[in-house]
Amino acid sequence: MTVFIKRYPQWAIVLLSILLVGFYWTVWAEDRYVSKATVVLESPQINTASDVSFGSLLTGGQTDSDLLLLREYLLSVDMLKKAQEELNFRKHYSQHGDIIARLHDEAAPIEELHKYYLKRVLVEMDEYSGVLKIEVQAWTPEFAQKLAQFLLDEGERHMNQMGQRLAEEQVKFLGKQVSLLEESFEKARQRLLDYQNENGLVSPTQTVESLNTVVSSLEAQLATYKARMSALASYQSKRSSEMVRIDSEIKALEKQIDLEKERLARQSGNALNSVSSQYETLQLRADFAKQTYSNALAALENTRIEAARKLKQVSILQSPILPEYSEKPERLYNLALFSIFMLFVGFIFTMLLMIIRDHRD
Repeated sequence: MTVFIKRYPQWAIVLLSILLVGFYWTVWAEDRYVSKATVVLESPQINTASDVSFGSLLTGGQTDSDLLLLREYLLSVDMLKKAQEELNFRKHYSQHGDIIARLHDEAAPIEELHKYYLKRVLVEMDEYSGVLKIEVQAWTPEFAQKLAQFLLDEGERHMNQMGQRLAEEQVKFLGKQVSLLEESFEKARQRLLDYQNENGLVSPTQTVESLNTVVSSLEAQLATYKARMSALASYQSKRSSEMVRIDSEIKALEKQIDLEKERLARQSGNALNSVSSQYETLQLRADFAKQTYSNALAALENTRIEAARKLKQVSILQSPILPEYSEKPERLYNLALFSIFMLFVGFIFTMLLMIIRDHRD
């Protein structure tokens, strides 16, 4: 043996390393139990292009971005801190396990603790199936299951809180805007009513149209009487009773037409054209305020529905199991892998020594 060590020191080191590591993996290393869970993140989906109904709230959907956000949170320092508060993460991993794999310092800084946390908690996203796979390694089956379930519960709570925060702010803002627009709409409508009462007209525009119709009718009658008068003047005297009567009617029609036109467009006072113009302006403002208020109400309702849509639900495809046997460490696999690596290193050193000896000769 001594001769072998002196002649092949590199292989002696390789064999000794394999024996020591083999002793650790086969005898010394303690069992670690793995609790696994498979989940998918779902939320209600609402088709805004169609009418809102309760049936639209039942359509489920998922996005890869939400799953990635959930994965990052489950592996974050914040999650580690919550696991420490609820389950005493430090105590379990420092008081159990072999001296190499356990948490060496229960009072380790958060940076070191997080590195150890990432070694014991594995969260992977399956992009093909759109699910999240969670694996938790612990020194006891019960703690592995508790930690895996805690990750699911806390992850769902965090996703709901994060999604609702923005929605609540939007609802609050739109609620204030709706109140302001409602007040503006009421003022515009009241100004319109006051203007109608002040002028004693329900709709000045319709009144103007009616007066225009009356004026047109009177002018048509005036034209008729003037034509008759021209016809009678060819064979009757101007003092005849028929001519006097038609002349009186013509003057009456002209006077009435002038009165109606003056009522429509006199330069001072409450001319109907001015009243109608102001009424149309007030009506336009009232309609605009009404439309704006209606749009704000619709936006508020859509935002409330969007807040409901942003509720995330962690749908469990595989609940965290209570392990019945240990899966870690993979003793034979680790030993075989380490042995192959050391043999490869041994061959490299042997080749280097042969090259050095050749150059010396």
